[in-house]
Amino acid sequence: MAAPGLQLCAAAALLLLLLLCLPLRARADEHEHTYQDKEEVVLWMNTVGPYHNRQETYKYFSLPFCVGSKKSISHYHETLGEALQGVELEFSGLDIKFKDDVMQTTYCEIDLDKGRRDAFVYAIKNHYWYQMYIDDLPIWGIVGEADENGEDYYLWTYKKLEIGYNGNRIVDVNLTSEGKVKLVPNTKIQMSYSVKWKKSDVKFEDRFDKYLDPSFFQHRIHWFSIFNSFMMVIFLVGLVSMILMRTLRKDYARYSKEEEMDDMDRDLGDEYGWKQVHGDVFRPSSHPLIFSSLIGSGCQIFAVSLIVIVVAMIEDLYTERGSMLSTAIFVYAATSPVNGYFGGSLYARQGGRRWIKQMFIGAFLIPAMVCGTAFFINFIAIYYHASRAIPFGTMVAVCCICFFVILPLNLVGTILGRNLSGQPNFPCRVNAVPRPIPEKKWFMEPAVIVCLGGILPFGSIFIEMYFIFTSFWAYKIYYVYGFMMLVLVILCIVTVCVTIVCTYFLLNAEDYRWQWTSFLSAASTAIYVYMYSFYYYFFKTKMYGLFQTSFYFGYMAVFSTALGIMCGAIGYMGTSAFVRKIYTNVKID
Repeated sequence: MAAPGLQLCAAAALLLLLLLCLPLRARADEHEHTYQDKEEVVLWMNTVGPYHNRQETYKYFSLPFCVGSKKSISHYHETLGEALQGVELEFSGLDIKFKDDVMQTTYCEIDLDKGRRDAFVYAIKNHYWYQMYIDDLPIWGIVGEADENGEDYYLWTYKKLEIGYNGNRIVDVNLTSEGKVKLVPNTKIQMSYSVKWKKSDVKFEDRFDKYLDPSFFQHRIHWFSIFNSFMMVIFLVGLVSMILMRTLRKDYARYSKEEEMDDMDRDLGDEYGWKQVHGDVFRPSSHPLIFSSLIGSGCQIFAVSLIVIVVAMIEDLYTERGSMLSTAIFVYAATSPVNGYFGGSLYARQGGRRWIKQMFIGAFLIPAMVCGTAFFINFIAIYYHASRAIPFGTMVAVCCICFFVILPLNLVGTILGRNLSGQPNFPCRVNAVPRPIPEKKWFMEPAVIVCLGGILPFGSIFIEMYFIFTSFWAYKIYYVYGFMMLVLVILCIVTVCVTIVCTYFLLNAEDYRWQWTSFLSAASTAIYVYMYSFYYYFFKTKMYGLFQTSFYFGYMAVFSTALGIMCGAIGYMGTSAFVRKIYTNVKID
């Protein structure tokens, strides 16, 4: 009876997802990137802000710049990713036509009263610079500069544009700022521009190469970090193999002889304790509802990371404004069944009965964390009148995706998980009464294991974190997604190996609380990443101000938490397979 309704719900959710995400891949006229001679070429003015605070951006015309005389505009396009990233495209009013040179021309005049002068002086003191776009190619320019004594301030008034073309496509844009004019109150400043077209041999597919920095991302330290992480993987895999092939083999050999021993010999000869907890090792974890929701969310984050990295390797997502964020939102919504499947099946195997509540928590755990942080920062952005303030319509669109796409797809995954793999099939019977946990040395306590468990996974991604941080918080375009994929694979292997070793030592101490320990020991990687973000902020950047500080530490907390949940889920899944394997091969009376 429920199957047709379930199929209809899934079909409706998928249709809504496609409708919501169609604008992400839409192409307006400008995005065809082809022009006829004398056809209009639009110069978009985007944002302006302090150089050292990349995320503190304002509308270009929030400074008292003047606009060109041309008022008509033929096309405009914005995606969800652009809106979330604070891209504020405004028409410059400059008359630019394809292959049509323009000599130096005055396009507007600024009446520099005291208020406008103070605004420009403040911008120059804080090293403001602005961003523009021509045919999706970004251009940067500085507002002005001060003299050596810091007493006089000068505004650049002449935008000298040099545009390269190959056939009917634009492949290169350069801006030279000239015309330095001293800021004197109650004067008039004329703003001018010129356009020079030149033929270029750069292919359209390679036009973004000039923005990339191979010397930074392909530095020897980057390759060395990969090699170092790879050696760590070999060491850890060897360690786990030794545990499985030597230690456990000896345990199995000794345990198989227990039938020939009397009770006294068995008690005296049993030095290893992991078999002693066979009746409790598959006991449900404490707080199974939260635990299963975290595991489901971690599996979904891993799936999203893997798919987005693969798409970024195939498609050059950095060439489109907001395309990386738009792709991530689309993939996250589409992979919601993964969350429901793994979270719902685990909750069912642990005997959970409130599966609807678990589904809601699993579906909204990550979106609530991200949206809560974004809305908090949004209030600060609104107070600062920053372009990073998320429009109300964009908030509604994100909420609609959560309620009408993510939730139904998560429901589908939860039902499939409960029905396909929701039955407990443990190799050992669970005792009715929990076994007392004996006292052990301090370094075998779960809290100590959790704190130490994240060190090696963090060490395997430490260098890559620097490059990722620099690309996001500074002015570098990250494009080496092959490195990122390799680091993700290394992180998974290191995380699984570390949690297996931690779990083996914990079980040897006859402590069967391995579920949360395996999850948290891997998730503790997030603590070290967040601690590193403090070091990066204070020693690697020159950021300042309430807005930038809250933006940085707020989203770094989201990033670190999501990374920790993903690592925790990976560690638990690998450790669960390990525990099932060793107790399947043990002969239990």
